[in-house]
Amino acid sequence: MRWSHLLAPGAAVLDVACGAGRHMRWFAERGHPVTGVDRSPEAIASAAEFGQAVLADIESGPWPLGGRVFGAVIVTNYLWRPRLPDIVAAVAPGGVLLYETFAAGNETVGKPSRPDFLLQPGELLGACAGLRVVAYEDGFLAQPERFMQRIAAVRPAIHSPGTPPRHPLRGPAAS
Repeated sequence: MRWSHLLAPGAAVLDVACGAGRHMRWFAERGHPVTGVDRSPEAIASAAEFGQAVLADIESGPWPLGGRVFGAVIVTNYLWRPRLPDIVAAVAPGGVLLYETFAAGNETVGKPSRPDFLLQPGELLGACAGLRVVAYEDGFLAQPERFMQRIAAVRPAIHSPGTPPRHPLRGPAAS
C-alpha cells in the first residue's frame, strides 16, 4: 500500500501467488483491473471475486501470462527464483514492481527457514536490473519478527528524449 501511489490511474495489476486475493481486492477497490495467478484452486475461487484469476503452477509449469505486461506487478511472501525474470518482464513501460518477501536471517526467527525461500543480500536488487529503484529495504522487522527484502521499482516509460521520467514522491515538498 505504501508505494501504490506510483501506479498510473486505472493501471492493470498482476498479483503473483495471489492467494485468496487480498491485494487484488485492495487494487480493484481503487479502480484497477486486476489479474491474479495461483496454484491453489480454492484460492483462485476466492480471488476470482475481484478480477481475472488464473489457475497455474508457475513453479512446475510454463509462465501462463507470456507476452502480457501490466501497469503494476505485486508479489508478497513468495519466491521462486526461476520465475524472477518472467515477473520483472511482466512490468510494462512506466509500470511498477512492488515485491516483498523473506530474506536471509529469517531462519533465526521462524519460517520460512530454507535458503531456497530466502533472498540473499542484494538479490532482489539484482533481479530488478533495468528498472529504476524507487525504494529498497533489507532487514529485520519486529512485528511479527521476520527478515524481509522489499523493493518498489519502475520500468522506465517511453518518453520524449531529454524529458526525465516523473514518479511522484510522498511527503512534504523539499524547500
